[in-house]
Amino acid sequence: MRTDFSPSATSAHDFYRLLTAVVVPRPIAWVSSVSPEGVDNVAPHSFFTVASTNPPIVQFTSVGEKDSLRNINASGEFVVNLAPAALLEEVNATGTNFPPDTSEFDAAGLTREPSLTVAAPRVKESPVALECRLHSVLPIGDSTLVFGEVTHAAVSDDVLDGSHPRIDLLEPLARLGLDEWGTLGDVQDLTRIRLKDWPGHFRPKE
Repeated sequence: MRTDFSPSATSAHDFYRLLTAVVVPRPIAWVSSVSPEGVDNVAPHSFFTVASTNPPIVQFTSVGEKDSLRNINASGEFVVNLAPAALLEEVNATGTNFPPDTSEFDAAGLTREPSLTVAAPRVKESPVALECRLHSVLPIGDSTLVFGEVTHAAVSDDVLDGSHPRIDLLEPLARLGLDEWGTLGDVQDLTRIRLKDWPGHFRPKE
């Protein structure tokens, strides 16, 4: 037995809460940007993913027009910082609706680190920073999808095994429903099955 929910018969807010409770876990783009007035902004956005590998493009969604979106539209650049579990309190604090003339770096006690290819600063306490130039924006409904081409990736040596970032050292945060946050939990290695190794009738025809 199931309970049915229709967007047309449910308030937009309640359906949003439903979607964010079932589309889980969601990685967090901890986006830093600079306003035209020179104020450094950093804010978490939990609708976030890789949009393209070649060219390397990441995408996050701004629900409504927030400081991050306004700053990125004006400057054409931003940084996606990884949100680690050790900084849960700081990540949550930067989601506060501060006025545009307040820097979340200062409010949350974060350290600015100069970027290599963009003007927006990195979060020094974050183990990974993806510097991005704005590729495009796509308005959809009450939201805007922001696509950024990655121009540089800076990864702390402390989380690397050779050139590979170790997930157990990154310890990424994830957003769940309501005020819930998630951490890494158990990690399983499972190799994808190649078609030629699939048993029975799924084997490719000669």
